[in-house]
Amino acid sequence: MQPFRYHVFACAQQKPDGIPCCHACGSEATINALRHEVGARGLGDQVLITQCGSIGLCENGPNLVVYPDGVWYSGVRPEDAGEIVESHFHNGIPVARLARQDEAATRTEIITNRDRYLASVRAKEASGALPDEWNERMRAFQESRVILTALELDAFTAIGKGATASQAAERMGTDARATEMLLNALAAIGLVVKQDGVFRNGPVAAKNLSGDARLGLLHGAHLWETWSRLTALVRSGAGRLAELPAPQDWTEAFIAAMHRNASERAAAVVRAVDAASVRRMLDIGGGSGVYSIAFAQANPELRADILDLPQVGPIARRYIEAAGVGNQIQWRPGDLHTDTFGEGYDLVFLSAICHMLSEEENRDLFRRALAALAPGGRIVVQDFILDADKTGPKFAALFSLNMLVGTRAGASYSEPEYAAWLREAGFADVRRVRLPGPAHLMIANRR
Repeated sequence: MQPFRYHVFACAQQKPDGIPCCHACGSEATINALRHEVGARGLGDQVLITQCGSIGLCENGPNLVVYPDGVWYSGVRPEDAGEIVESHFHNGIPVARLARQDEAATRTEIITNRDRYLASVRAKEASGALPDEWNERMRAFQESRVILTALELDAFTAIGKGATASQAAERMGTDARATEMLLNALAAIGLVVKQDGVFRNGPVAAKNLSGDARLGLLHGAHLWETWSRLTALVRSGAGRLAELPAPQDWTEAFIAAMHRNASERAAAVVRAVDAASVRRMLDIGGGSGVYSIAFAQANPELRADILDLPQVGPIARRYIEAAGVGNQIQWRPGDLHTDTFGEGYDLVFLSAICHMLSEEENRDLFRRALAALAPGGRIVVQDFILDADKTGPKFAALFSLNMLVGTRAGASYSEPEYAAWLREAGFADVRRVRLPGPAHLMIANRR
């Protein structure tokens, strides 16, 4: 079977510093250039490019293997991509200057590198050293902290279209020497580019990390502070969020982060729930109103009420008015812990709420939600739902710790727990709906 004219395996193996690999030779830029050239020449349906692990020619990367021709390329630079695509993929003529010609020598080099690698693995195991993968995970916080500090200082905006370290430091009000070290680290991890002492934002930083786009990411810096308490809270077993004063911009950053994340999946949620059958919707703890907005846009007849804390109101109204659905959505202040919710709703929607609450608080919340529904109405819970043994999915298991450090009694909960609480409250037809991404839905009907 040959579904594509050419299938390109491009090595993207990343190894620890000092060990030869294609990533260190610039394979990312080469692969991006190949994909760009393939698309530019209209060959996207004929050429499939697949990133792969090491193909054994580490000292001579970046490396590619092109099938069905069996052509092995080494030392491919971004500037070579156009020639390979035009000559080989379009005209069927391999680029001889980049192709390996000696089959026996290639085989010997691959086997030699493989044996050397296996010997190093055996030596590391014999020494008792921590495997590289886990050592890297333990130190992963360093890159994270570099990015978060850059966001807090608004370094990417300071860099703008280009700045020296001294210029950026002046704009940020920071120390010039320390700023240069920070910017060098950002260049090392690939977010900025440094040339002749001038730093410039890379594509991701320019689009996602500077200016207004930065706001929704600042919540990550706030999480750093709460996660730093994990050891103490595992010892004590109780979250103490109230003892930590929230940063002044915490609410704005949190709502912006939730809005950004939810905007990516709102359409899928609306399709799964079927907005056409909903006339009255209650969005409990609705934040920016992102889901109410999506439901309103999908059904002009729908009317939504959002209930959330008073300080959220001005923020939510900005998002609602910007979406042009202010006539369909009413925002009202309230406390989901204690309020009654009204009655006669077709849909009660709870997104990213239950993980903030204890088991008993969720039981109580579901009972009050049932009372707010018309007969035949539905409750939809969107959250990070654990498997029965609570060891997966990984995101949900880690998020449970996020609730340990960030709330008094919250956690990620399992599908059997949600199902039991909903039935106990009086719901029927309880079911789980799986969506792409880390969050799924629990849906149930009022009898």
